[in-house]
This record gives sequence, C-alpha cells and structure tokens, in this order.
Amino acid sequence: MTDAAAVPAPRTRGASLLAPDERVKRRNAAEARFRASGLVAIVTALLALVWLLASILSAGLPAFRQTFVTFPVTLDAAVLDRKGSRDPADLAKVTTVGYAKVLSAGFAAAVEAAGVGTDGLTPKEIAGLLSEQAPARLRDMVLADPGLIGQTVAFTALASGRIDGYLKGRVTMESARLDSNVSPGQLALAEALKAKGMLGLAFNPGFLTMPDASDKRPEAAGLGVAVLGSLYMMIVVLALSLPIGVAASVYLEEFAPRNRFTDIIEVNIANLAAVPSIVYGILGLAVFINFAGLPQSAPIVGGLVLTLMTLPRIIIPTRAALKAVPPSIRDAALGVGASKLQTVFHHVVPLALPGILTGMIIGLAQALGETAPLLLIGMVAFVRDMPGGLPAGLFDPAAALPVQVYNWTQRGDPGFVERASGAIVVLLVFLLVMNALAIFLRRRFERRW
Repeated sequence: MTDAAAVPAPRTRGASLLAPDERVKRRNAAEARFRASGLVAIVTALLALVWLLASILSAGLPAFRQTFVTFPVTLDAAVLDRKGSRDPADLAKVTTVGYAKVLSAGFAAAVEAAGVGTDGLTPKEIAGLLSEQAPARLRDMVLADPGLIGQTVAFTALASGRIDGYLKGRVTMESARLDSNVSPGQLALAEALKAKGMLGLAFNPGFLTMPDASDKRPEAAGLGVAVLGSLYMMIVVLALSLPIGVAASVYLEEFAPRNRFTDIIEVNIANLAAVPSIVYGILGLAVFINFAGLPQSAPIVGGLVLTLMTLPRIIIPTRAALKAVPPSIRDAALGVGASKLQTVFHHVVPLALPGILTGMIIGLAQALGETAPLLLIGMVAFVRDMPGGLPAGLFDPAAALPVQVYNWTQRGDPGFVERASGAIVVLLVFLLVMNALAIFLRRRFERRW
C-alpha cells in the first residue's frame, strides 16, 4: 500500500508535456533559490575579502613611505677628529652624542638660512624634528668615508615619528597639545619646512632592509632581520621537508606492504597534520633547545620546528598526487619489462610532479605564516644585528616576519602599528608569489593522459 501511494498521479487527459505542472514549477523554484543563495554567498565572501584587503593596504602602504629632512651639514673636524689623524680607530671613539651636536647645529643653520621662523622653540625642540637614528646614520657615513670630515655635505635624515605621523594624518595640532613628545610649534615648523621643500614624504627602502629599532624610534624600524630570518628558515624547511616528505610518500604509496604497521603510520600522519602548531613549538623547545643545546631565536631551530610541522602537510598531498596517476601507467611500464623502481621514478613520479610541487609550495607558505611555535623558541626577542651569511647565519639570532608583526602590535606607539600593517602586506606578497608559483609549476609540468 505504501509503494502504491508513492506512485505519482497520472497526468490529466489533455495536459501537455511541454507545459510544466505544479510539481515542476516548485522544483524549478527551489533550484532558482539555491542558485541565488549560492551567488549571494560568493558575492558576500568576495566583498569581505575586498574589505579585508582594502583595510590592510590602507593601513600598511603608508609604512613604505617615510618623512625625510634634507639639509647641509658641516662635518666639523674639531668635534669628529680632534687629533686630525683620520685614524679609523680614533674616529670610532666619537659616539653618536658628538654627531648629534653636529647635526643639531647644521639643522638649525639650515632652518635659519631658509628664513623659517622658530619663535618660541628651543634648540632642543628644533633638533627634535629629527629622528634619534639620524646621528647613528651620519656616523656610519663618516666611518665609511673619513675623507668627508671638514666638508659640508647634503644629508638626508629621517624625521621623528611624530612629525612623520603629522604628515600622514595620525598626529594633529589638538593631539600635539596633549603629547609630551611633540608640540604644536614643532608641527608648525614642519609645515613651514615642507613648504620650503626641505621636508617631505618619500619611498623608504629602509623599511625592507633596516633592522628593528627601539620604542623611541618607530620611524627607523625595518624588516631586514625578519626577512633574512624567514628566508633562512625556509631554506632549512625546503632542504629537509622536501626529500623526507617525498621519500616517505613514495615508499608508503608504492612500496610499503599493507599491514597493521603501515596503517598505524598513516593514521599518525593524518593526526599530525591536525596537531596545533604551538605543540610543535613546545616540542622544539624541549628537544632542540633544552636537549640538543641549539641557540634560542636561531633560524636553524625555527627551520627544524617548521619542518616537523610541514612534513604531514607535504606527505598527504604528495600521496594523493601519486594515487591520482592511473594504474594503467604502472601496468604498461611493468608490461614492457620495467622494474618496480623504474616504473615509480621514470613514470609515476614525473606524472605526479605537479601535485607534489603544489603541495610542497603550499606547505612552505603555511610554514612562512606560523607564529606560535616561533614564539616558544625565543624568536620574539629584540634582535638588532643582521644574521651572518650561510651556513653560520643559521645559528645567529634572528626574527621572522609573522613574529615581527606580533612584536610591533604589542608596542604602544602608533608608528609601530603602521609598520605591523606594512609587514602584513610584505607577508601577503610573499604568500601570493608562492601560490602563484605553485599554479605556474602545476601548469608547466602538467601532463594529460
């Protein structure tokens, strides 16, 4: 009785097959609603992505431009080289305090020569328009070329963080009245110098090449150490995870017997891919630092930790790529006399290469953005000096791009927040390039059968 009741009622006599009945209309309406809901979901996701990218770019792109002040400086030999010997050892004894005096005198003279009024400003407040990084930069320039002493040179210095914030709209006259680090008179002087062409915004390559700076010098902070540290870590990850991951995948998929032991290995690989990344940081702290004695905050330790975390993410897509090769390829190779090893490495692996490379690059991209395991191995420390060249640089203290972003967001000055957004832009560019490379390699090595 139930089956008989489920049989649809016959069409009424005279009804046309081309004219939809009520059931067909309801089905078509349901399909239309489903399509509309899917389209709304896609449009909503795209709008959210556009909003996210727009907010990141609007906050991060100003970090690539910085306020510079250009003025002539007389390198007084009586201050910088009292003995007149031009001996590098004697010149190195002059600290940034002496160079700050030279800079202050040169900047005050340049302001006076430009005819800009400085009523109500003390010499210290006038010199406060310059970054505290400027004396160190001038010192490095003189030590690199001692012949400049006694001459008047055109020097371009970074402006202080508050002056830079004023030109970018973060600092206003109202906020300056409540800020102990800048005064409205200094902002008015900066506006006058901008009108004279002595002060203005320009592209800042130091953001990508300079090391981090202290809390008092946000305008001088750069990503140089973090970029180099991330590069070193990716070299370690690539050198270890690629051969180990591919070899393990080929063995498990093509050579390993199907038994309880291999089943346990496969389950553990799948479980390791879902382990939170901070667990790998605890493992790296316990094994590589406390037990093996490797230095903290070193790219070698970060690379080893990220290798352990990346291996499951390379093995799983590599096995899927090997499994996607049709069995007929293996049968044909074995049929013409190829050995099992020749079949795998002459036919199966080359055909699976696009998927292997894609999985590898996506695994590296995920490792590049990891933060939690690197925090536990000490890469959050303030690192001023650049790591050395390879291979010794793998054991020098360094930072990483995601950790640098975290570090800057913990500082109070708005200039560091701007730089954190700029570092996110750099990290996104790296990820986009790596994903684009994965797509290119897949298209380049893809073979159809």
